[in-house]
Amino acid sequence: MLGGLISRVKGAGGKAGAKGDLVTDITASLVVFLVALPLCIGVAVASGVPAELGIISGVIGGLVVGAARGSTLQVSGPAAGLAALVAETVAEVGVAMLGVIVLFAGLLQIILGLVRLGRMFQAISVAVVQGMLAGIGVPLMFSQAYPMADAKAPGTAIENMAGIPGLLAGILTDRQAMIATLLGVVTIVLSFVWKKVPGPAGRIPAALVAVGIGIVVAALPGVDVKTLQVGNLLASVSLPGPEQFAGLADGAIITAILTFTVIASAESLFTAAAVDRMHSGPRTRYNTELIAQGAGNTVAGILGALPITAVVARSSANVQAGAKTRLSRTLHGLWLLAFALLLPQVLALIPISVLAGVLVHSGWKLFGPAEFPKMWRQDKGEFAVMTLTTLVIVVTALLEGVLIGLAAGIVLAALRMSQTAIRQHVEDDTAKVVMAGNATFLRLPKVIEALEAAAASGKPRIRLDLTGVTHLDHACRNQVEEFTAQQRGLGLRVELLMPGEAKPTGDRAAAPAGDAQAPLPKRPVTAMAEEPWGEPVREPSPPSAPPSAPPSAPAPPSPWPTADAEWFYLDTRPLPDDQRSSPVG
Repeated sequence: MLGGLISRVKGAGGKAGAKGDLVTDITASLVVFLVALPLCIGVAVASGVPAELGIISGVIGGLVVGAARGSTLQVSGPAAGLAALVAETVAEVGVAMLGVIVLFAGLLQIILGLVRLGRMFQAISVAVVQGMLAGIGVPLMFSQAYPMADAKAPGTAIENMAGIPGLLAGILTDRQAMIATLLGVVTIVLSFVWKKVPGPAGRIPAALVAVGIGIVVAALPGVDVKTLQVGNLLASVSLPGPEQFAGLADGAIITAILTFTVIASAESLFTAAAVDRMHSGPRTRYNTELIAQGAGNTVAGILGALPITAVVARSSANVQAGAKTRLSRTLHGLWLLAFALLLPQVLALIPISVLAGVLVHSGWKLFGPAEFPKMWRQDKGEFAVMTLTTLVIVVTALLEGVLIGLAAGIVLAALRMSQTAIRQHVEDDTAKVVMAGNATFLRLPKVIEALEAAAASGKPRIRLDLTGVTHLDHACRNQVEEFTAQQRGLGLRVELLMPGEAKPTGDRAAAPAGDAQAPLPKRPVTAMAEEPWGEPVREPSPPSAPPSAPPSAPAPPSPWPTADAEWFYLDTRPLPDDQRSSPVG
């Protein structure tokens, strides 16, 4: 596998250029390895599983996903964004069932890629995506505040938030907890400022610097902070058995599989879009990348490890290190495997509070507080969707928040697509309502209000002009037609022009006596007997098509009824003074 990748690097250009790319890729792989090591361990600890499982998932993300052709520079591994979801799942069904869930989520990802639904995830609103990331980041920060002080988190996001005052009080009264917290705070500060350090030192990953400081402080006399406990990597592998596969009959397990599939796929493909904007190399092939992510999760599930997604932090480190090919992300998995097998004793020196500080910084980046005012300035409707998604995830769970966010985004899009312009005015004895745009059920209250205002005007004539409406759904059409029939039944003269009908040319109110108005269906002749201004007429000939219509355009649906239908024309001449006082409706 690695030999094929190296040969393709050599064949990509001249000898000097190929050699330079090979050296750069190897150097970049070491940088990605240094960034990935503390993150893999930290995500595992935050997920409530042994640290070895995080390293195994990191190795799979490099050697399996990294060698695939979907993306060139994107790096995969256990993600902080799924830590809260994994922790919740493990607490409910146990670590043993995690492998089955991840396994079948990976198989579903492969199926989605094979049926070419990879790009489907790009159709999700940006506001929902940002809200999802923020909703993941906030609980992650509060949950990691506890291990940063060598304490245990109470449980849910709300419980963790409510317990912060008690946590702070405990830190102030416990010297060792205070030392651990200071290590975590130093880690967070370094994560923000270390990249501004000039010279070659600034290129060293901040997490690695924090780990080094933590190891030194933890070794000082009188310091007794909790450190990472790492066992045998191979012994931690746990293959799912018949008992675990029998759990597939549980609806909660099926829900977990679907949740992992959607969230892991979305996070990976959203990350792919972000990473593609960081470099000018080959673009991500979304369906192929989804299959690669599915293959990685399938292997991770078989080994009982953590779910895998593409990760922004490791991917950006890979790009910034100058990587050119897939070799860098593949080699980083090899370095993780070698380190865990040959130097496990070094991992046992790392303070847990340092890893928690790394994850608090990751949670802050996921939260992205600057994105909220930015979204407010750009689009207040999308801001509402983003905020709603975040709040629901924090209060309930990730899946519920994403689904509600998607529903809110769809409703917002529907409201904006259903823009109906309604103009009302009165001319002489006629109340006119002119509508344009898209009239859907979402605008039905506005339509009803306009119709009721026309009826309340007290005028004997109502003119409803809907010829400017580009889309009239069933709900609005029914409302307009029922209103028309109701008002005619009350004795008013109602002229209804529906979409697709030709507009009259000229002012009909000024038409000479005896001129007929456009025929209108829906009115039986027998009801005209009491109307002195109506003259029933049978079976008129339909007018010819408008001359402006192109020859190739399909003819609009004919408003004309069959030959045995009853018709009437409306005379729009002003009423004589002696008839204006007659009761109307």
